Amino acid sequence: MASPQPKLLDRVRLAIRVRHYSRRTEECYVGWVKRYVRFHRLRHPGELGATEVQRFLVALADQAKLSASSQTQALSALLFLYRDVLQQDLGPLDRAWRAKQPTRLPVVLDRDEVTRLLARLDGAPHTVALLLYGSGLRLLEALELRVKDVDFAMRQLLVRRAKGGKDRVTMLPEAVGAELERQLERVQRLHRRDLAAGAGAVRLPDAFARKAPGASTELSWQFVFPARRRFVDGAGRAWRDHLHESVVQRAVKQAAAAAGLAKRVTCHALRHSFATHLLQDGYDIRTVQELLGHRDVATTMIYTHVLNRGGYGVRSPADRLERPRRVP
Repeated sequence: MASPQPKLLDRVRLAIRVRHYSRRTEECYVGWVKRYVRFHRLRHPGELGATEVQRFLVALADQAKLSASSQTQALSALLFLYRDVLQQDLGPLDRAWRAKQPTRLPVVLDRDEVTRLLARLDGAPHTVALLLYGSGLRLLEALELRVKDVDFAMRQLLVRRAKGGKDRVTMLPEAVGAELERQLERVQRLHRRDLAAGAGAVRLPDAFARKAPGASTELSWQFVFPARRRFVDGAGRAWRDHLHESVVQRAVKQAAAAAGLAKRVTCHALRHSFATHLLQDGYDIRTVQELLGHRDVATTMIYTHVLNRGGYGVRSPADRLERPRRVP
């Protein structure tokens, strides 16, 4: 007797995991597939095709008013569904319906604004924000740091499986050293309490849990910024994940408001500021590219447009005028 066919979403998850895409990509693609199915009144995508995909994309742009990046993300998820899961060809849909991405300059804080923002943060959000600005990390990269990834002797951080699945090394600022050491002491105390309570495990990447079953309870694999509460899975095992992104995002937003910053400050603005300030200090753009983990230097070049030099480094002719006394 043939085994039953897995459900559609399980097939999507399996196809993503076989290709070693990130957890975030899996959550994103599954979310878009669910939304697509609901849009077509729970009809199975196998019964639909390019015309229905186009209708869905039009609705996202015309009714939901989603950005070009969200539309492109939805299209990528549906192309993956049809081509890699359902084995159906949608034709030239990729080129014809991929939304044009507008060119936007990143939000960058000046050094005084960074100082004012950090002064209104404390605890783990302060340490995380200092790493985003001082090391150029993405928020999730900072939160997924393990104890073993912090090298005080070499003054560096090892960022594992970053965007694109690549590892990279970046700097560990002196300004965060003492604060990070205290954070790791708290992690060690928390881990001892978890072990005493019969817990102390963390999730491990890919199949490493089968390769080294005892690693999940080792101190070296614990997250540098652990969640405040443990969670229990369906098998009754207690785990402790990393601090949720929303905790830091909310703290940064509140700190920006308290500091009176008029810019739209997000956690990613600290990474933008890291890159821009390094270029202002005269560091080579290739070095900045490596620290940020950009695949193409063209991505890093965006920061040359927001350097503190005015428009294209040109002095305005208005600044050369003599300032006559105003006639009363």
